[in-house]
Amino acid sequence: MFQAGLKWMFLIIGTTIGAGYASGRELWQFFGHESGLAILLFTIFFSICCYVIMDVSFNQQSSDYLPVLRDIVGDRLTKVYDVMIFLYLSTTTVIMIAGSGATGQAFNLSYWWGVLAIAISLIFLFLKDISGFLAMNQLVLPLLLGGLLYILLLFMNDQGINMLSHLDGQRNWTAAFPFTALNILPLIAVLGAIGNKVRTKTEIYIAAIGSGLILGTISFIYNSSLIQIADELLLYEIPLFAILNHYPVEILIFMSILLWFAIFTTAASGILGMVSRLQSMWNAPIWLLAALIVVAMVPLTTVGFSTLINYIYPVYGILNLYVLTRLLLYPLWNKTMKHP
Repeated sequence: MFQAGLKWMFLIIGTTIGAGYASGRELWQFFGHESGLAILLFTIFFSICCYVIMDVSFNQQSSDYLPVLRDIVGDRLTKVYDVMIFLYLSTTTVIMIAGSGATGQAFNLSYWWGVLAIAISLIFLFLKDISGFLAMNQLVLPLLLGGLLYILLLFMNDQGINMLSHLDGQRNWTAAFPFTALNILPLIAVLGAIGNKVRTKTEIYIAAIGSGLILGTISFIYNSSLIQIADELLLYEIPLFAILNHYPVEILIFMSILLWFAIFTTAASGILGMVSRLQSMWNAPIWLLAALIVVAMVPLTTVGFSTLINYIYPVYGILNLYVLTRLLLYPLWNKTMKHP
C-alpha cells in the first residue's frame, strides 16, 4: 500500500518537474523575492488538488481523463477542456522533444540525434503498457530529485546562505495561484488514466501529501538559492547553470543529463495522457498509439512554437485558474450537491 502510494507520488512529481521546473525558469518566473508564503500556499493547494483529482479518478475507476474532467468542470465545459488538455499535452510534448534536440546540441551532437534519442526512448517506454512508464518514474525520479537537492544544498552551504533570512516580506503570496494552476491540466490527464489502478484511499493520501511536501520543500530551497544570485540570472537562459557555474564541468555534465531526464519524464507523462484518451476511442495497443503520436510530433519540432505559446499559454492561465478554483472548492460544492 505504501509502495503503491510512492509509485503515484513519483508519477505526480514526474509530471510536474519538467525541464521548466528543474532548470529553475518556472520558479524564478513566478516566485523570486518575498515568496516564502507563496511557496507554502502552493504546497497546500497542490496537495489538495492532487487529492481531489485522484479521489475522483478512483471513485470513477477511470482509465482516461474524460470522466474526471466531467466531474470537475461539469458537462457544459467538458468538451472545451477536452480539446484544451489534448492541445496542451501536444504542445508541451513537442516542446520537450525539441528540448531534447537542444540538449544534444549542448553536447556537440546534431539536433536530430537528440530528437531521435527521445523519440525512440518514448516508444520503447510504452512497449510494456503503463507499467514500463511507472517503473521508469520510480527509478529516475529519486536520482533527479536527489541530484537537484544535493547541488542546491552544496551551493547554499558553500555560499553560507541562511534560508530563513529573506522571510521578512511576503508581498508575492498571490503567485501561489497561477503557479499551482499552471501544473493542474497535465495532472488531470495523467491521474485520470490511473483511477482503475488505485486500490485504496491511503495510496491517495500518501501520493497527494508526499508530492506536495517534496515539491514545496525543493521549491523553497531552489528559490532561496536563486535569490542569492539574482543579479547573475539575467545572463543565463537556464537559471540552474548560474548555480552550476560555481562547480567543475563534471557536475555540469551530470546535471545536464538529469535535466534531459526531466524533459523525458514530462514528455512521457504527456504521451500517457494522450494515449489513454485515444484508447477510449480506438482500442489499439498503447505502444502503437505512442509510436504514432511521437512520429507525428517529430516534424513539428521544427515549427517555431514561441508565437503559439505566446497566444495559447495566457488562455490556459485563465482556464487553469477556473479549474484550480473548482478543485479547491470541490469538497464543499460536492457536499452541497449531495445534500441540497
